[in-house]
Amino acid sequence: MIPASSTPFRGVYAATLVPFLENGMLDEARFTQHLSDCTRPEGIVGILCNGHAGENHLLTREEKRRVVELAAATIGTDRIIVSGILSEDVDEACLHARDAVKAGADALLVFPPFSWAVSQDHDAIIAYHAAICEAVDTPIMLYQSSVGSGGMAYSLPILESLLRFPSIVAIKEGSWETNAYDKHRRLAARVAPHVDVMASGDEHLLPCFAIGTTGSLVSLAAILPVSLAKLWHAMENNDLTAARKVHDIIQPLANLIYGRAPSGRATLRLKACLVMQGKWPSCRTRKASDIIAQEEWQELSAALQDAMILEGP
Repeated sequence: MIPASSTPFRGVYAATLVPFLENGMLDEARFTQHLSDCTRPEGIVGILCNGHAGENHLLTREEKRRVVELAAATIGTDRIIVSGILSEDVDEACLHARDAVKAGADALLVFPPFSWAVSQDHDAIIAYHAAICEAVDTPIMLYQSSVGSGGMAYSLPILESLLRFPSIVAIKEGSWETNAYDKHRRLAARVAPHVDVMASGDEHLLPCFAIGTTGSLVSLAAILPVSLAKLWHAMENNDLTAARKVHDIIQPLANLIYGRAPSGRATLRLKACLVMQGKWPSCRTRKASDIIAQEEWQELSAALQDAMILEGP
């Protein structure tokens, strides 16, 4: 549900994960509990489902739609539901966008197709977003990818063009580099000051929050929602001392999850943390190669234990 407010999208969103049963099917009961756990703390205003952490690119059309349906049924009355849209084919992307809206999504976040990493085509990127904006009458969020992701990281001219679409309400800013983040924040302030720029680099939250942000959509909030809410509240109150305390507690775990190669196993590591928390029985993903060595498991476990100080029982 989008609240009646002059800044309705402002705040922290948990980028949710997807639990699978032994037969590979979506574990619906555990997923709905996950949704409740992520959004229980005050300060978590919504979720991003079907994102990268939610294994969008490995889910079927039916599974993506079901994820949104479950979210709408579980938390839709008092939390904002953002669904990611990720497809190489623009017609399929529009189809998934319509599915998500029909299933109960309040807003959509359009991810750049992975093939865009190879080269950046301004006209193709604009046309892709234009088609989705035309397909649904729904608020749209952009995704600014990391500086190391090639053509998936939009240039300033491309981002400026995208910001001019009337449907755009926010940017999930994941540049993973504070100077780039600040450039994009300043661009949005000049071109489209009504658009929220949400600092969403899980390893760079404190510095980007300190520069200035209107929210965050991060998977770290799927395992440490209280901590992320506290970090947000501290920076909203200009309490840098309190924010640093939260940062010092959670940063070592964030570095282990997102900073260790291969970075593509971040979802696996997040799921492993949910196993360590006693919430999930398995960290199964859709990737056959996703295995955590015993040594890494132990390091994650130790870092998670330290990071759980603020989470409570």
